[in-house]
Amino acid sequence: MTDKPEYVPPKVWEWNKENGGRFANINRPIAGPTQEKELPVGKHPFQLYSLATPNGVKVTVMFEELLARGHAGAEYDAWLINIGTGDQFGSGFVSINPNSKIPALLDRSGDKPIRIFESGAILIHLAEKFGEFLPTDPAARAETLSWLMWQMGSAPYLGGGFGHFYAYAPFKIEYAIDRFAMEVKRQMDVLDRRLGESEYLGGADYTIADMAVWPWYGALAKGLVYGAGEFLQVDSYKNVQRWTDQIAERPAVKRGRMVNRAQGELSSQLRERHDASDFDTKTQDKLEAAE
Repeated sequence: MTDKPEYVPPKVWEWNKENGGRFANINRPIAGPTQEKELPVGKHPFQLYSLATPNGVKVTVMFEELLARGHAGAEYDAWLINIGTGDQFGSGFVSINPNSKIPALLDRSGDKPIRIFESGAILIHLAEKFGEFLPTDPAARAETLSWLMWQMGSAPYLGGGFGHFYAYAPFKIEYAIDRFAMEVKRQMDVLDRRLGESEYLGGADYTIADMAVWPWYGALAKGLVYGAGEFLQVDSYKNVQRWTDQIAERPAVKRGRMVNRAQGELSSQLRERHDASDFDTKTQDKLEAAE
C-alpha cells in the first residue's frame, strides 16, 4: 500500500526536470547541441568517441579483434566522452551522432570522412570494410545479423527498462520491476536455448553478434550490472555462463573492455587509447598518478 495518489496522465505532457532520478541532468525531451565544443582528432584512420558502457565496449572489442587479426588499417584513436557531464551534447559530437548517444565513429580512411552512429551500424561497417566477423555464406550471415538486431532491440528492456526501475528510479515500482524482470529472464532463456545448440550466436564462429550481445548479457550473467544476479537467478543459465566465460578469455576482449573506461580499479582503465603501446604503459602511469 502507498499513501501517494494514483497518477493520472495530463492531457498534455510537460517536462518535469526534477522527476528524472539519477540521470535527470542528462535526459531531456529535445535534441541538438547545448554547447559549442569541437572534438579532438588523432592520427589514425578511425576516430572513436565513446565510453566503456556496454554499447561502447562492443566497438572497442571489434577494433581490438581486427588488430589482433593483423589489420593494421584498423588502428584507431579512442576519445573519452563523459556522458555524466554532457560531452555528448557538444556541437562536435552531435555533428557525428545527432542522437547524442555513444559510441560515434568517424571513418577517415577514404577520400571523404564517413560518420557512423549506433553501435550495431558501426560493427557492420567495420565487418564489411575488413571482411571479418560477418559470414559471407547467406544463411550464416542472416543468422548473425538476426542476433545482432535481436540485441539492438532487446537491450533497451534490460537497460532502460529493468535497470532503470530496479536500480536507478527515485522510488521502487513493483509493477515496473516485475514487468521488466520477466522480460529480461525471457531474453536470457532465449540466449540460453540458442547457446545450447550452437557454440556462438551466429553458429560455429565468433562474430559481431557475440561482440554486441556479450557486453550486455555477459555482464548480467556474472552479476556485474545492477546488483541483480541473485534476483534474476542468472546462474541457472548454464549455456550463457559457458559462452560468457569463453569470450571473456579472448585477449582482444580483455583489451577492448578497458578502453574508455573511467571507473573501477585503476588497472582496468584506459581512458583514451591512441596506440597499442598504451596498454603496456597505462598501469604504471595510473598508479603513480594515484600516489
